[in-house]
Amino acid sequence: MVSGSQAVYSACGFFYIPTDKELAMKPLNHLTGYFTESVIRMMSRICNQAGGLNLAQGFPDFDAPEPMKQAAQKAIQDGYNQYAITFGQPCLRKAIAAKAKDYNGIECDPDTQITVTCGATEAMISCLKALINPGDEVIVFEPFYENYGPDSLLSGATPRYVTLHAPDWSFDPDELAEAFNDKTKAVVINTPNNPTGKVFSREELTRIAELCQKWDTYCIMDDIYEHILFDGAEHVAMATIDGMADRTLTINSVSKTYSATGWRIGWVIASPEVTQGVRKIHDFLTVGAPAPLQEAVVTALELPQSYYGELAARYEKARRFLYDVLDEQGFNPNLPKGAYYIMTDVAELMERFDVSDDFNFAKKLIELTGVASVPGSSFYAEPEKGSKQVRFCFCKKMETLEDAAQRLRKLSSL
Repeated sequence: MVSGSQAVYSACGFFYIPTDKELAMKPLNHLTGYFTESVIRMMSRICNQAGGLNLAQGFPDFDAPEPMKQAAQKAIQDGYNQYAITFGQPCLRKAIAAKAKDYNGIECDPDTQITVTCGATEAMISCLKALINPGDEVIVFEPFYENYGPDSLLSGATPRYVTLHAPDWSFDPDELAEAFNDKTKAVVINTPNNPTGKVFSREELTRIAELCQKWDTYCIMDDIYEHILFDGAEHVAMATIDGMADRTLTINSVSKTYSATGWRIGWVIASPEVTQGVRKIHDFLTVGAPAPLQEAVVTALELPQSYYGELAARYEKARRFLYDVLDEQGFNPNLPKGAYYIMTDVAELMERFDVSDDFNFAKKLIELTGVASVPGSSFYAEPEKGSKQVRFCFCKKMETLEDAAQRLRKLSSL
């Protein structure tokens, strides 16, 4: 930042007030004016500054599996400290292919169809940059994970939004069909979904697949919550639906399933032709993912089936506990079918505490209880759609959630 500039927070994010000197310089990329910094990570910083309890950003406060950590330490000691193969170590790509076949039913060649990336975040922008040409459009379901809109813009596409409607977060088939046209290059689906916890059904995915084939469109599937499912919900891989194997780019990572959000190891499974493009973009974005951690992820992907059962049971207990507390305190929560987030309708609480929008409510909640949430407007293209919603995460130890419960129950006496 140029000396003399000022920085301010607004309800939409973090902005600089430029100096006269800055205003006289050539303008920055105009696309950056269409989105803000991450509201989720901004709320984490506000929470930290207040000494609060962070139920905003979706990272566990418990550790990754012990065998996985030990494998990372061993890999470092064994000398895996230089560049790995750009698109992923062979052992990891083979492990990814084996797990994709076993759990998802996806058949893929580890040599020609898998790209290891620096997390699912880099995977998404690599996929979009590999697909998009000027004038293309990308369909995004809202509420959405906040990266999808900016990623579409940065890749050169125009995003078109289709709304998921509470309480079951269903979409209007007619609205979806109207969003597709000759310019549609891709549709982005996150299932289980952040922030709603929606799990797209086989019927819904089949409907989307039919439109993708009708309009010659790709589907980018963000599957990072695929093992976090509740109430008998089923994760369906789009690549296994008839006609979609070569049209689907499947994204995943170790962040959520293996509680290692800081490792930044993700991957993309796609057709050989698409993979060639993804690998080129990935190469010049990041060169490659951390070498010793790639070795360790092989161990994670080979964990026994019992690990996934224990993970689901842990999150089921946390889900029910936080839901009950939020319901008790008037947050009108929506019970998720997957992932580890709870969306709430805080219209009555906003009126009670005399706040005008979701962002001010989230700040007020930190002030009153020390508990951080995420303003719902950050998950919508039209902020007013989420202006009475906030999101909480429950990927925390029970001790943390019990502390959050005590803090939130302060609201009853206010």
